[in-house]
Amino acid sequence: MQQFDACRQTTGKVGFLEKIGYGLGDGASCFYFQTFSAYLLFFYTDVYGLPAAIVGTMLAVTRIGDAIIDPFMGMVADRTRSRWGHFRPYLIWMSLPLAVMGVATFTTPGFGLAGKIIYAYVTYSILMLLYTAINIPYGALLGVVSSDSLDRTSLASYKMSFAFGGSLVVQAVALYLVEFFGGGNAQRGWQLTMAAFGVIAVILFFGTFSLTRERIQPPVQQRTTFSRDFADLITNVPWLLLCVIGVSTLVYASLRVAATVYYFKYYIGPQTFSFLGQSYELDTKGFMAVFTVLGYAGSILGVMSTRYFVKYLGKKYTYLFSMAAITLVTASYFLYTPKQLTLIFAMQFVGLYLNGPSMAVIWAMYADIADYSEWKHRRRATGLVFSASCMSQKMGWAFGGAVAGWLLAYYGFVAGEVQSVSTQTGIVTLFSLIPAVPALLATLLILFYSLDEKRMQSIQEELTARRAGEEAGQPVAVN
Repeated sequence: MQQFDACRQTTGKVGFLEKIGYGLGDGASCFYFQTFSAYLLFFYTDVYGLPAAIVGTMLAVTRIGDAIIDPFMGMVADRTRSRWGHFRPYLIWMSLPLAVMGVATFTTPGFGLAGKIIYAYVTYSILMLLYTAINIPYGALLGVVSSDSLDRTSLASYKMSFAFGGSLVVQAVALYLVEFFGGGNAQRGWQLTMAAFGVIAVILFFGTFSLTRERIQPPVQQRTTFSRDFADLITNVPWLLLCVIGVSTLVYASLRVAATVYYFKYYIGPQTFSFLGQSYELDTKGFMAVFTVLGYAGSILGVMSTRYFVKYLGKKYTYLFSMAAITLVTASYFLYTPKQLTLIFAMQFVGLYLNGPSMAVIWAMYADIADYSEWKHRRRATGLVFSASCMSQKMGWAFGGAVAGWLLAYYGFVAGEVQSVSTQTGIVTLFSLIPAVPALLATLLILFYSLDEKRMQSIQEELTARRAGEEAGQPVAVN
C-alpha cells in the first residue's frame, strides 16, 4: 500500500502559456504516432521488404502486447513521487530513449527474411514500450492540471491542435525528407528522417515539462492497492463505455490513415491537378502533402471551434455530431473516381473540420471520468483512468493496423506493382466503407454516455467541498 500525506489543489484558470506548453507534448507524440499510423505499414512492405500479411500480424501482436501494459504504467505513474509531481518527470526521463529507438526501428539491417522479422518485432516492441512510458503520464497530466471543466476542454483543444499540427508536419514532409536525406536511398532516408523527428520531439517534450504544473493530488490519507484500483475501474460504467468507443474510433482512424498512401499511389496515381486556372503535376508525395495539409488544416480549425460546439451542444452531443459527420464523409469516398480530385480534397477538409471537436472533447471526458471515479470511490487514480483509456485506443489501433495489412494481402496487393482492378477496388473499400463501420459504431455508443454537464457540475462541487475539508484537517471517510 502507499500512503499519501498531502493534498493540494491550486485553483484559478490555467494560463495561455501553460495551455501552449501542454499542447507541445501531443505535438511531440505525433512525430511518432502519426509516422507509425501513416507510414509504418508502407515502410515495412515497400522499403524493408516484408510481406503485408506478416506485417499485419506483427502490428497486431506488438500493439496488443503494448496496450496490455498501459494500465500498469498508469498505476506506476500514479504512485511516482518526485519534486516535479507524478506525471511530469516521465517527459524528461523517457524522451531521449524514445528518440533513439525511433531511429533503430526505421533502420534496415541486411538480414534474411527471418532476421528482418525478428528485428522488426524487437525494435518496434521496445519503441512502443517507451512511447507508453512517456505518453501515458502525459495524457494523465490533463486530469491534474485543472479541475475546471472549461479549462479541461480548452486544454484538450490545445492538445489536439498541436496533435493535428504535428501530424500535418509528418504527413506533409515525411516523404520529402526521406528523399532529401536519402538521395534515392529510401532506407537511409527513413533512418535520418526519424532522427530529425526525434530531436524535435525531445525539445517539445521538454517544453511541456517546463511550462506545466500538477495541481490536483490524491485525497489526504488515501490508501490504495493495485487490485482496488482495478476494481474501481471495471465498475466505472462511463469509462467502460468510452473504452469501447475508443477502440472503435482508433480502428476507424488506423484503417483510414494506413490506407491513404496506398489509395493515392495505387488508385489515384500520378496525374495533373488543375485549380484556379493553374495546373500541378502530382505524384504520391504531392498528393499526400496536399491531402494532409487540407485535412489537418480542417482538423485544427475544428478543434479551435470546439468550445462553441460544446457551449451549445455539450460534450456528449458535440461528439455525436462530429462522429456522425466523419462517418458519412468517409463512406462517400467509395463513390469518387480518380479524376474527381477537387471533390476528394474538398471533402477531406470539410470532413476533418467537422471531426475535429470529437478528438478534443473525448480527452475532456476522460478527465471527467477521473473525477467521477474519485467522487464515487473516494480514491483518485488519474493515471490508471487515462492509461486504461489509452489501452482501449491502442487495441483499436492494433486491430485496425492489422486488418489493413490482412485486407491488402486478401485483395491481392503486391508492393511496387501495377494493381489489378479488383485490388484497386479493395484499396478504395479499405479507404472508405470499411473504416466507416467502426466510426458509425462510436457514433451510436456515445448516446449512452451519462456524465453530462449538469451532473459533472454537481460532482465537481462536492469534490471541491470534500477537498477543502481535507485540507482543513476535517475527518473524511475513506472506503
